[in-house]
Amino acid sequence: MTDAVPAVVRISWSRAWRIIRAVFPPIALFEDIADPADWEAIASAEAKTNPRVAETVGMLDLVPPARRIAGPGASWVMAPFVHASPDRPSRFSDGRSGVYYAGSHPEVAIFETIHHHSRFMAATRQDAGWTSEFRELVGPVDAELHDLRDDPVFAVCLDPNDYAPAQALGARLRDEGADGVVYPSVRWPAGSCVAAFWPDVVGIPRPARHFAYHWDGQSVDLVRELPDGPTFRIEGGPD
Repeated sequence: MTDAVPAVVRISWSRAWRIIRAVFPPIALFEDIADPADWEAIASAEAKTNPRVAETVGMLDLVPPARRIAGPGASWVMAPFVHASPDRPSRFSDGRSGVYYAGSHPEVAIFETIHHHSRFMAATRQDAGWTSEFRELVGPVDAELHDLRDDPVFAVCLDPNDYAPAQALGARLRDEGADGVVYPSVRWPAGSCVAAFWPDVVGIPRPARHFAYHWDGQSVDLVRELPDGPTFRIEGGPD
């Protein structure tokens, strides 16, 4: 891949879908109305009486104050940025910076998370059964993003397994001030994904449906909508 720069397009989705593990509660600091520029001082003061505050809040220095968001629901967006880690790389980041991923359709979010959940379950040799619960987040995206769709120059960034080219592109674009990229979903090619490099690129989402995934010992074969919703069989989806 050359040093070419993908074209920039306006992405205006009234709804974008993201699915996360349901075990993570909102972070009180981000839900408050305090000025984001004051967060370090507030967290430092609270940590004096509660040592777990720093662990909960994460690494605030990864997000400049001007790019932070606050208020009800802000935790859903801030979390992937302040809890970034090299132990958890993703397609467009080696883990040293956060990325907020969302899909153009609910199927995109489901199949993207099924892929990563399946890799974890296989790597840790988990027994078959109903496993972790997941929460669906739905919110708007209205931003100018670099477009990797229908551009053969950047097809290498869509490799199903090798994230290195995409991570290199993500780091370069982020350093150059880009807000993020839009690209075809690798796990559900009928849809698209956005990878936002900063919290203020996307709108605050609202929590929607609750899911459980069933692991059959080799793959996720069932998705159930909780508490009493339908169960869907996963067949013939992307690898």
